[in-house]
Amino acid sequence: MRSGAKVAVIGGVFVLMTGGLGYGAYSMLGDTVGGDGGTRSASESSEVKTGPPSAEEIAETSKGFLDAWAAGDAAAASLLTNNESGSAPVLASYGEDARIGKVKITPGPAVGTKVPYTVRATVSYEGKSKPLSYASELTVVRGLTTGKALVDWAPTVVHPQLTEGATLRTGEASTPTIEAVDHNGKVLTKEKYPSLGPILDTLREKYGESAGGSPGIETWIEPADETQPDVNLLTLAKGKPGRVQTTIDAGAQEAAERAVKKYAQASVVAVKPSTGAIRAVANNPATGFNAAMQGKQAPGSTLKIMTAAMLLEKGLVTANGAAECPKEARYYTRTIHNLDHFSLPDGSTFTQSFARSCNTAFVKLIDDVDDDSALAKEAREVFGIGLDWKTGVVTTDGSVPEEVQGEAAAQYIGQGTVQMNALNMASITATARTGTFRQPVIVPQSLDNRQLATATRSLSPSVTQQLTTMMRATAAWGTGAKAMASVGGDKGAKTGSAEVDGQDTSNSWFTGFSNDLAAAAVVQTGGHGGDAAGPVVAEVLRAGG
Repeated sequence: MRSGAKVAVIGGVFVLMTGGLGYGAYSMLGDTVGGDGGTRSASESSEVKTGPPSAEEIAETSKGFLDAWAAGDAAAASLLTNNESGSAPVLASYGEDARIGKVKITPGPAVGTKVPYTVRATVSYEGKSKPLSYASELTVVRGLTTGKALVDWAPTVVHPQLTEGATLRTGEASTPTIEAVDHNGKVLTKEKYPSLGPILDTLREKYGESAGGSPGIETWIEPADETQPDVNLLTLAKGKPGRVQTTIDAGAQEAAERAVKKYAQASVVAVKPSTGAIRAVANNPATGFNAAMQGKQAPGSTLKIMTAAMLLEKGLVTANGAAECPKEARYYTRTIHNLDHFSLPDGSTFTQSFARSCNTAFVKLIDDVDDDSALAKEAREVFGIGLDWKTGVVTTDGSVPEEVQGEAAAQYIGQGTVQMNALNMASITATARTGTFRQPVIVPQSLDNRQLATATRSLSPSVTQQLTTMMRATAAWGTGAKAMASVGGDKGAKTGSAEVDGQDTSNSWFTGFSNDLAAAAVVQTGGHGGDAAGPVVAEVLRAGG
């Protein structure tokens, strides 16, 4: 919607109809009502007020600001903020660039210094009009230099999705809309699958012109960052959408959307191991940042899939061989213990340590590896982590930096400087399932012939078999058994929990596979992996794809 956008601007004048406004006409308060840097009138006391604004001040300031904004008086409204120069052009563009008029703003009761409100307006362009409605809020603060009660300026005051430097616009879109379909041809919409919203915006930006459609007339948010897609808010006149094929499976996507809604902050991704096709992506909250594909967090013990693969490749363990699992183990300055300081009896196998998620069984083998960078090499060379993935949308492709001593020990159990998201862990599980990394994609490579990332080597059949055997044990009787009990087929799993930034409750991680579908999830402050993230993964795996 940037290049070639036809936006009508009323040259220098912002005129809106005042009939039906939520408030009466705005009147100036005193001689010079200014922003935080404004001057005070001679009639005002020389004493500058301090402390939080009173309820009366909050009501008066918010009413004055909302009245002025609704009346189309951007200059007057900006004077009632603590950032006159920053707010004035945004408020002016509401009518000039976005063509939003007949504005009615209805406030709700103040909650402390915050005032919520609903906006109902009409967008008009070249004889076409449509209603626009949404909710937002403002906060009243005391100006640092004036002592006046002022609206704390942020772009979200005008619209909850408006970011710093972004612009509201209405006009002919430069990019046609798309009709995105799943791998079976079922139409995917933001309304039915809200987590796909940012993804569909990106696919439109990238492939809209080449998909055979024609542009319509829309109201959109144009981000300051040109690498980010425009966000459509309203369609006044539909163009002809172009058809874009995705790898998503509608059934798996529906299950993923349903599963993440059970938690305040959760993400899940499902990948087809045999092809790398992404079958589902879901986040709660479902708008804005796509944490499932762009997040960066320590994944906890789910990373032991990769560590186990490295140890198996080096011949330091076998699935059925003995592996010591004491209560705690020390490597240089780092002492690592198991959950609740449990230990396994002498003679326990590596499979038992893996299935029970024994940290010390992994850490005690670092000396035998004799290469602190071995895990980082395994990540890149076998699992494709840290390579430049070309999925079709923006992704963060995982990171296992080369570390030494205690930090290297933390990495073995998915802590320290390891950074992953649900997409990365689903891909790691998919690689373990087949032994070969296949870069995840959300649109077929044939759509644009982009170069996909490839790993240097595959796991041997023996290592692949042992690794999946250990994951099957985890799902059958280990830490993932409860969560995976309802999942059928040939199934395997790995649990994880990760403490981030000293939080009281760890993040819950879980990854698993069933037949030719792998999925991974993270639930913020969800506790043990099987308790929160596990049921999310299980619900997606049951849906298949």
